[in-house]
Amino acid sequence: MITGKILRDAILSGANNINNQRSRVDELNVFPVPDGDTGTNMGMTIGAAIPELSAMGDDCTVEEAAKAAASAMLRGARGNSGVITSLLFRGFSKALKEKRTASAADLVAALQMGVEGAYKAVMKPTEGTMLTVARVASEEAAKCDAQEVPALWEVVMTAGQAALDNTPNQLPVLKKAGVVDAGGQGLMVIFQGMQQVFNGGEMIQPQEPVTKKPGTDKAGKGVFTDDLMKVEDITNGYCTQFLVNKGENASAEKLRAFAESNGDSVVCIEDDDVINLHVHTSDPGVILSEAIKHGYLTNFKIENMHEQFLARQAQGKGLEKQKAAEEAPQQSEFVYAAVDDSMPYGFVAVAAGEGLKNVFMDLGANAVVSGGQTMNPSTQDILAAVQSVPAKTVFVLPNNKNIIMAAEQAQKLADRAVVVLPTRTVPQGITAMLNFDPDSSSDDNAVAMMQAADRVSTGLVTFAARDSDFDGKKIKKGEIMALENGKIVSVGTDITKVTYRLARSMKKKDTQFITVISGCDVSAEDAERTTDLVRSKVGGDVEVSHIVGGQPVYYYMISVE
Repeated sequence: MITGKILRDAILSGANNINNQRSRVDELNVFPVPDGDTGTNMGMTIGAAIPELSAMGDDCTVEEAAKAAASAMLRGARGNSGVITSLLFRGFSKALKEKRTASAADLVAALQMGVEGAYKAVMKPTEGTMLTVARVASEEAAKCDAQEVPALWEVVMTAGQAALDNTPNQLPVLKKAGVVDAGGQGLMVIFQGMQQVFNGGEMIQPQEPVTKKPGTDKAGKGVFTDDLMKVEDITNGYCTQFLVNKGENASAEKLRAFAESNGDSVVCIEDDDVINLHVHTSDPGVILSEAIKHGYLTNFKIENMHEQFLARQAQGKGLEKQKAAEEAPQQSEFVYAAVDDSMPYGFVAVAAGEGLKNVFMDLGANAVVSGGQTMNPSTQDILAAVQSVPAKTVFVLPNNKNIIMAAEQAQKLADRAVVVLPTRTVPQGITAMLNFDPDSSSDDNAVAMMQAADRVSTGLVTFAARDSDFDGKKIKKGEIMALENGKIVSVGTDITKVTYRLARSMKKKDTQFITVISGCDVSAEDAERTTDLVRSKVGGDVEVSHIVGGQPVYYYMISVE
């Protein structure tokens, strides 16, 4: 049997292990495009549970530890690998409900429920991925007759490793690159950290901070809009956070409204059993007195931001590290809004770059979540944006294939109707919004908008993040790559040439419009020159336009319709 303390420490050990090794897991990605990367997304997802678990006492039950971890991971999930990780641990929460301790049989049930939930969440599960590793480990665990958790977990590790080693035989792209599946490797790293605690050892400790800075410039330095903030500027000086274990008359909406009238930086989220409230306030006592009307309170965290600010300033660390100590969900730019029955539809789009943000806002988006390649927003980021839109039905456009699953998880948590349109690129998202009909139903709009989006071809021009031999092409780190609908079609050294050649090759007989979207690393002069070259190369029968997108990672995006 294991106690809640053991399970708590095992999950923390697993979280620390993946965060310590996230770079090694990232490097297994065979596709050379710079992206959010599997190890980083998995590390940030399970890392979201670290504050919750660290605040729990040694007398916690396995139910409490599993539930706290699953709830935090669900909201902190980033990227497809992160969402799958959160769903696997959701199985622990379901299987260990109402249990103080857990047996080997309980953990077998937890693994089975997690795998079942993960497979259901993926529309077309691919074998040879982390799903396979989890499934095989679960199946072998169910077959064994281990009575003790250490023996059971040894079976899990052996079976999982065998499944991981077999992934190159299931996915030719892995075999050609000579690597195993990155997500499967990340899962085994987490399980390894858990095993150390299950075997009676000390939990693995973090080697470096697991939180990321709220923003970075191109040089990797922190970027904050209020670097010149003074201690006297902090009017609501107590950062207050706690859980409300919901009572009979609990209302997250009412508690959120009260917090907003007595503080700022309010984040209020809920699931079936608890409300998680974060607020900056001048009087924590007032907040707690109101909150206790909604249920009993646990997991308190109240910090004096005046003292934090002065202490860090005195130590020469400044405001940057004070800001970096807080997780992004606590600094959401989105403010909760109750549903307005007079507003039938609203829109949330995901995009990176001020130019693209303005494009989506001009097209009617009510909120734009900053994100894309290299910075997949979490489920909580998307949820906060959704709940800031006072519409009865909110359409969400992820605009990236690695963000769709996080959006679908936010859909399940929202307190209003949400329709996730599975747009895989920014050009698809723009076209989808252009085809919205305010007089049609949400179902009809969903069909029509995605039909229009699917007719769009997307070209991308970026750099190779690593040396690779991909799809018969030898690619060196730093080379310029052209991608058409997600496939690498050419490699070169000149950004302009690669771009206009890509646009010319993408043009079809029925092409009417080509839009060139320039990124943040392209000068205005180069962007105009490249657009003129595209215009001259594709012929006068196609309308070519230019948008200053300001997106990172991609020098150019090309939309062909």
